Amino acid sequence: MSSVLLCCTPAHSHLTPILTVARHLVAARHDVRVLTGRRFADLVTDTGAEFLPLPAEADIDLDHPNEAFPERAGLRGPAEIRFSMINLFIRPGRAQLRAIDDAIQVRPVDVVVAEALFTGAVLLHGRPRNERPAVFTLGIVPLAAEDPDVAPYGLGMTPMPGTAGRVRNAILRGVAGRIFGPVNAAVMDSYRAIGVAEPADFSLFDVPANTDLVLQFTVPGFEYPRSTLPENVRFAGPLSRLTTAAGEPVPGWWRDLDAGRPVVHVTQGTVANADLGELVIPTIQALAADDVLVVVSTGRGNADALDDLSGGLPDNVRVADYLPYGPLFDKLSVLVTNGGYGGLHHALQHGVPIVAAGATEDKLETTARVAWSGAGINLRTSTPSPTRIRAAVGKVLSDSRYRKASARIGAEIASAPGLAALDEAIAELPEPVTE
Repeated sequence: MSSVLLCCTPAHSHLTPILTVARHLVAARHDVRVLTGRRFADLVTDTGAEFLPLPAEADIDLDHPNEAFPERAGLRGPAEIRFSMINLFIRPGRAQLRAIDDAIQVRPVDVVVAEALFTGAVLLHGRPRNERPAVFTLGIVPLAAEDPDVAPYGLGMTPMPGTAGRVRNAILRGVAGRIFGPVNAAVMDSYRAIGVAEPADFSLFDVPANTDLVLQFTVPGFEYPRSTLPENVRFAGPLSRLTTAAGEPVPGWWRDLDAGRPVVHVTQGTVANADLGELVIPTIQALAADDVLVVVSTGRGNADALDDLSGGLPDNVRVADYLPYGPLFDKLSVLVTNGGYGGLHHALQHGVPIVAAGATEDKLETTARVAWSGAGINLRTSTPSPTRIRAAVGKVLSDSRYRKASARIGAEIASAPGLAALDEAIAELPEPVTE
């Protein structure tokens, strides 16, 4: 048995995979504690793990970040990523590290396992190895790893082959250095504040350099190839394949999915759905006259937000707050999504082609990978028009190459190791600490 401290920023989308990991480790009889926001205490204890609260200065409600930082609401693209990285993730890092140290003081830890945006774990890794436990990073967003073959993270640019691509990427690294320089500078301030030597050539967007192991929750077919991929990166496949529950309740209209029409599911995820006018409503409008069934999940108990839709809901639309994704995706023809990493992998796992529309947070990178992999179309905006959505859905339905590409990635997912990769990494650690 090993002592494991799981660390997660206080956001539902970040916590969901952490809870899956916690359940797995508890079942394997490890000593598991989870450090995250106070409002998630019950969710953590339901896994069988012990809950540890983040200190107040690190317990930001990342499900509603614009309430804490109203100025963020108008930002898009790299500007939004820069602001969010500094204010939502880096500045809480020192308080996160103090909480990690407190937990270790109470009971020694063999490994700290954190999602990629938990900066306290990055700061912990900066200490000499003999002064800290192992640090593992869970890749719940696209892999950020610097390489001459890929553009810098955060620009949403797909690879360009050959010498021309490497020249482009080198130029872009200079541009990204200016755009995201304040992000790295904020981390350097944190290193100085905790008395740790600043790493040479540090980049927060080079995750493998800031941890002992990256367990990336995807497969190589949905990640850019790199000529110098670090040895400490392991692909585990998405956690979606481990969290698809059977026997979940279904709405009364469920049998309509089997009526023979193509089924198009549209969602803005579980968090970025306060304004359904970004993607859900335009998709309803786009497909209202088409011979398809549009299935909407609104995600936060706000299905009634569609009641005032001009002209009412079209006859080919079905709505629910939440839907059982396993049974649903078995019936889908297309997923229309704002690009959440987990939702995309649900589609890929089932060989469903994708129309992606997202340009905030990590979605610049997730949606770019949709197009690069051939599994779908990237609309390159968070607010596409109904005309663009209709054209993209029509193209994905009529061109079998998108479904074939998604199915190819789905086959990779089926053979991925899942959390056995984490078990293996923990087994490779030195002998567990004893009190």
